[in-house]
Amino acid sequence: MTLNLLLYSYDWLPLVGGIQSITADLAEGLCEWSSAHNGDRINVTLVTETSSDGMDDSRLPFRVIRRPSLLELIGQIRSADVVHIANPTLLPLALAFFCRKPVVVEHHGYQSICPNGVLLYGPDTSMCPGHFMARHYGKCVQCNSVKMGLASTWRNVIFTFPRRWLCKHVSVNVAVSDHVARRLLLPRTRTIVHGLKVTRLEAESSSNGAPIRIGYVGRLVTEKGIPILLEAAKMLNDEGFSFRLALIGDGAERKNLESEARRLGLQERITFTGYLSGAAFEEAVRALNIVVMPSQWEETAGLAVMEKMMTGGLVIVADVGGLSEVVGSAGLKFTPGDVRTLYSQLRIVIEKPSIIAAIGATARQRALKHFDRDSMIQNHITLYREVGPH
Repeated sequence: MTLNLLLYSYDWLPLVGGIQSITADLAEGLCEWSSAHNGDRINVTLVTETSSDGMDDSRLPFRVIRRPSLLELIGQIRSADVVHIANPTLLPLALAFFCRKPVVVEHHGYQSICPNGVLLYGPDTSMCPGHFMARHYGKCVQCNSVKMGLASTWRNVIFTFPRRWLCKHVSVNVAVSDHVARRLLLPRTRTIVHGLKVTRLEAESSSNGAPIRIGYVGRLVTEKGIPILLEAAKMLNDEGFSFRLALIGDGAERKNLESEARRLGLQERITFTGYLSGAAFEEAVRALNIVVMPSQWEETAGLAVMEKMMTGGLVIVADVGGLSEVVGSAGLKFTPGDVRTLYSQLRIVIEKPSIIAAIGATARQRALKHFDRDSMIQNHITLYREVGPH
């Protein structure tokens, strides 16, 4: 059986982020599976609105179409057996609906229940209780207008209505964690957790008199709560603890975070690596004793945390959303937005670094059990067969 799959991701490589990594890994995994199964084949075409910016798509095992015209997008949808959309982007959703194509929407955010997609209330950057679903649309307007003009604000709010309606009528909604499934409350929803390639274990982490290496990995954006980590680092610094802090990644908040680090007197403790990829990225993350994810929003899953757990590393995360679900009991947690509880967890590790290896071993076991790449690929294949032509 041959199945033609259109995989649509509005933002994609070479942009950096969880969605980009996950969709690329899924597409590559499907091609690997097809190569190993002579009787069955899934032909993957990935469509994105992101320009290549020098990236050589010909080296990929699947076809990539960038910034298609409307007619080209319609043609690709019509020729597909199944359309898989990473996050509910309105245009391909509507086109696939009118073309009567089986559609799978994989939800990496909350765009079907929140105009800004992250359930973060803009005026005070607090977690949104769900204003759109509660029909408090005035709150949604106030929230979105913090960062955009009135026209864009209204567009965001208004477009959420057809986006959610269309998600109710697709073949299957895929949630990346059970938390996301509970939050979205969409029909025909199933959870498929992202799977990772098995990587080698880190060498046993020990201070050996050297400063503990603490790090954040990801985009430098408001919802990630990085100022909370900086405040906790200041408390550690004031107490005279020995540590180094690395922020691995880049984003719109970098300049503000650099200014905040200077204000807190952390210049000698902190490193901003900027965007890293490939071996440089892997080495920077591997060098960390602890990965901290201080998210202010209900993180849907937390790819960086999964990756650190797979290598047997220690993670400390905000006890919220899919992030908390992913870690389970295989890491340390703190109250979201609470600097003091994050500081307390970091202090425990610095004072007793032997727990890094102990908890890391548990994290590795959990990652191997729950974040299996082969299972992730097979679950998607099963899904495509269910909704595709028979």
